Amino acid sequence: MEYFLENPDHLWYLVAGISFVIELSVMGLGGPLLFFAIGSLFTGILITMGIIDGWQSEILSVGLLTALVAALLWKPLKSLQNSKDKTDNSSDMVGLQVPVSAEITAIAGTIRYSGINWQARLADEANVTSISEQSQCQIVAIAGNTMLVRPL
Repeated sequence: MEYFLENPDHLWYLVAGISFVIELSVMGLGGPLLFFAIGSLFTGILITMGIIDGWQSEILSVGLLTALVAALLWKPLKSLQNSKDKTDNSSDMVGLQVPVSAEITAIAGTIRYSGINWQARLADEANVTSISEQSQCQIVAIAGNTMLVRPL
């Protein structure tokens, strides 16, 4: 303990390292410990450079830097987490090209696959108002027992 009292910058480096390890192993880089770890690291650097001194200013520095880092990095990290591939692979039918057996609109319609008529409707990304009977369409997603399709 005496070592950390003589070298407070090392204490903040240790706190930053432990916080970062816990963040990575338990929370998966999605929690507030990441911001605390970065704030602790920068506080240790400021102590090493001789810019701050005393435990009150160290704790104030950690708090302010944690808040600043959280304000700067929250949205970019959140968008990074939400930018996962939107490909629907919930069924092996997604991606298939199938014939339309009854006109498909945004509300209803049917497709024919494997000898069975399946309920279908236009997917949100389809830029048409309907797909006519006997034309081809592609299954882009499945909502319950309804196929979401788009024209080819």
